Amino acid sequence: MKAFAALYRELDATTSSLAKQAALRRYLQDAAPADAAWAVYFLAGGKPRQLVATKVLRQLAQDAAGLPEWLFDESYDSVGDLAETMALLLPPPTGSHDIGLATWIEQHLLPLRKTAPDDLPDLLRQQWSQLALDERLVYFKLITGGFRVGVSRLQVTQALAAVAGVDAKRVAQRLMGYTHISGQPSAADYAALVAAESHSELNPQTSSQPYPFFLAHPFNQPLDQFDALLGTPQNWIIEWKWDGIRAQLVKRAGQVWIWSRGEELLTERFPELAAMGAALPDGTVLDGEIVVWRSHADLPGSEGSVQPFADLQKRIGRKTLGAKLLRDIPVVLLAYDLLEWAQRDVRSLPQSQRRELLDTLLADLHHPALLPSPVLEGESWPDLARQRESARSMGVEGMMLKQREAPYGVGRTKEDGLWWKWKIDPLSIDAVLIYAQRGHGRRASLYSDYTFAVWDGPPEQPDRKLVPFAKAYSGLTDAEMARVDAVIRKTTIESFGPVRSVKPTLVFELGFEGIARSPRHKSGIAVRFPRMLRWREDKTVPDADTLQTLSALLPG
Repeated sequence: MKAFAALYRELDATTSSLAKQAALRRYLQDAAPADAAWAVYFLAGGKPRQLVATKVLRQLAQDAAGLPEWLFDESYDSVGDLAETMALLLPPPTGSHDIGLATWIEQHLLPLRKTAPDDLPDLLRQQWSQLALDERLVYFKLITGGFRVGVSRLQVTQALAAVAGVDAKRVAQRLMGYTHISGQPSAADYAALVAAESHSELNPQTSSQPYPFFLAHPFNQPLDQFDALLGTPQNWIIEWKWDGIRAQLVKRAGQVWIWSRGEELLTERFPELAAMGAALPDGTVLDGEIVVWRSHADLPGSEGSVQPFADLQKRIGRKTLGAKLLRDIPVVLLAYDLLEWAQRDVRSLPQSQRRELLDTLLADLHHPALLPSPVLEGESWPDLARQRESARSMGVEGMMLKQREAPYGVGRTKEDGLWWKWKIDPLSIDAVLIYAQRGHGRRASLYSDYTFAVWDGPPEQPDRKLVPFAKAYSGLTDAEMARVDAVIRKTTIESFGPVRSVKPTLVFELGFEGIARSPRHKSGIAVRFPRMLRWREDKTVPDADTLQTLSALLPG
């Protein structure tokens, strides 16, 4: 635990990628395999469930610190992070320990979830009394399920590869599924991450593991520069950028697995896709997008269309999938790449060859739940730009540009081929900042997470009110963030724990990718991926947009 806490402190104290990489390698080289297994789990993005209710922890920490509730709340408000607040306020440790990270997790922390409520206070006090300040910070972050630190999964992959002397692509593939929420990594799991490449890995026949996903870079250059930067459209395979769930379907040894890009196993969530996968040949891995699909049998010449992501969310949020839900919200896999064929890894083949193999497979299978992502044609980039104008009406986010000769790479890299996402301009609206909350990591001392509202009526409507509709935290520069933080501190009306309600004085242009009706939101509307496009210092609060303006952006 001491070594992991020291690693956390070291990673949190620097923005240098080289320094982070060096710290990761030192830890992995020195750590016991069982400890390294859990460290990789957390650092690569594993998020275990909360072990103790926040309310219980707050009360115990407040009592142990001997503080009245208002002073504890003021401290929390000043620090901005509950785990750090508790670590700072508790009295000094009365003991010490020499327990490793794995033992702490498996024998002390995980059992907390099943501990009787009457026994929990004494057990928690006994645990934190052994921990130094930096260990307590990590301890509370793990208990609350809020552990995160400024290191990427790619950096962890690179550190593992360097320590093991194994190709980073192989390590990335081994990490798929490693950080599943219910995972409990062991020394054997870590040994498998850093082991020499085996014959079975080089010739996979039975593994359920998907390949690391290849990701695209955004392409936002002016249209008149496309020819100079990209060449002609004939050098590219061009497809729509679908608004669904990116997934890989793996068929090996008579079994089917469906993995999301976030490493979640989705097979049970989409039984119709699993049934479709059973018809595929063994040794097949497809990359594509899961979308809700409506057939249009009543429209001659029209096979069907993709439905809004909000429809897909209705399935994602259900614990059980009844026959009616499956019938009312049918899904398909829009496939756009073939990664494994006839038990052979074909990712090194050019994009055009992989696409030809994919089209042949789909034509031969001819399954209604497996459709090819259409390839778009255009004589020039202006021609394609005109086609792109119809993207929003189709419920897509723009276009994907895939170099014909590119292999399938790992992650968002430029070394193994080129994929670009040419997205349409976001929907936007001018909104008012009404709530603010402290950020995390290097922004823990700033109010950087904001809630925005629009008016519920036009200016001439008497007694109109601001209605919250979106939260956003990205889009501002550090300098702008500092200025907004200063305004928030001066205009605070009331505090609710880490959240402040503020006097409406600031207007921002918010951008978002999609919009849908939502009975769960006070505004009746939900937006996807909201972010701040700019601070509208030229606008006053009464000039902000209305709920009617927002509603007008809803698809017809």
